[in-house]
Amino acid sequence: MRIVAASLAAVALACAGSRAHAPAASAAPAAPAIPVEYHTLPNGLRVALSPDRSVPKVAVGVYYGIGFRVEPKGRTGFAHLFEHMMFQGSRNLGKMEFIKLVQSNGGNLNGSTRFDFTNYYQVVPSNVLDTVLWAEADRMRGLAVNQENLDNQKGVVKNEVRVNVLNRPYGGFPWLDMPQLANENWHNAHNFYGDLADLDAATLEDVQAFFKTYYAPNDAALALVGDFDPKEALALVTKHFGAIPPATQPPRPDLSEPRQEKEKRAEKVDALAERPALAVAWHVPERGTPEHAAFVILDQLLVQGRDAALHQKLVQEKGLTGEVEGGVNLLGNAWDYQGPMLEIVYLFHDREHGPDELLAAIDEAVQPFMDRPVDAEALARAKVKARSALYGEMESFSGFGLADLLASAALFDGDPARVTRIPDELEKVTPELVQKVAREYLRKTNRTVLVVKTKG
Repeated sequence: MRIVAASLAAVALACAGSRAHAPAASAAPAAPAIPVEYHTLPNGLRVALSPDRSVPKVAVGVYYGIGFRVEPKGRTGFAHLFEHMMFQGSRNLGKMEFIKLVQSNGGNLNGSTRFDFTNYYQVVPSNVLDTVLWAEADRMRGLAVNQENLDNQKGVVKNEVRVNVLNRPYGGFPWLDMPQLANENWHNAHNFYGDLADLDAATLEDVQAFFKTYYAPNDAALALVGDFDPKEALALVTKHFGAIPPATQPPRPDLSEPRQEKEKRAEKVDALAERPALAVAWHVPERGTPEHAAFVILDQLLVQGRDAALHQKLVQEKGLTGEVEGGVNLLGNAWDYQGPMLEIVYLFHDREHGPDELLAAIDEAVQPFMDRPVDAEALARAKVKARSALYGEMESFSGFGLADLLASAALFDGDPARVTRIPDELEKVTPELVQKVAREYLRKTNRTVLVVKTKG
């Protein structure tokens, strides 16, 4: 039952090598066997365990159900602020000592804020799993939320906004710009990085209340992937996290988006940019549906790789740009989110090619998928690419990629094992379903266009 890193990497490598000449096989290769255990502690903490005894290391992921679009109005940037606050010390660890603890034991770590969660992860030698779980529980139990740390990290976040968005070429393009333009619901459409005025107005009481509400075990999932015995690992998780009390959770906001019925267009002038840019976004089907699986296949056919339709049309045939980039969920992958999502495609181009010319070429590339079912050989090749991308996600960052998928599915679905069913969901996609999804989701009235102009 155990899956080893070597076998998964081999599958991914074989898939990637086959993308240009994949035959229309009658049956997909068997998906790798991924063992998954799922438990819920009495305090609500969701726990996903996937043992792999091949290498003496463990990936640890702790996910809290507070992402960009879950944060309340008037609290923009709080989710991101807490990503920083979580490294400022806890009851038994001083400022930055969590980082020192992991690194001094030969591990690496990071954290990030996404649409629907904020996560923290470590990849460490398996003999220090007990220590790392203790440290994660220590900051869940009692983060050092004091005025000094708050003031310091507010300054850090505001400076990050200035450096990464306000004072750099193409700052926020397209990952920050496009959700604000394409979505109607405030939760999906506000400035995810945080309004500087909201950050300035944050009081210590505001921040303490935010932590107590959202950084609770019943708003969290923990995933372990690697070298451990599941029974022993669950005992360690229970020992460290089991006594942390749950918190009353506010009703989750309504994240739904209305069906887009009219194309949206916007433009902005980027004084720091040297070349114009263009981004196009389409709303995608709900995650976990057959239509979503079909759109993942469609993304491979349209966007991913040099054999994709947009690359062939805009780069190879017309020479309008050197590269077309994009995908479903630019801040993660096609599976680690919960609410509405966009497929975003973007490119940079020379001034002699205007947006209308580029959009016409995009339309030429998209239209065949709407006009007729994709042929069997192209569909088979896209399925190989999609599986390769999935296995690549699982293998990324020394096993953290699989932990990310498991924790997300535990947090959103209460079913981390659904990750093991994704290959089958992709394989069930038919040419007719791809065409149906293309007609509904790639129509012009479902798209948003952003034109970036240079100042000169």
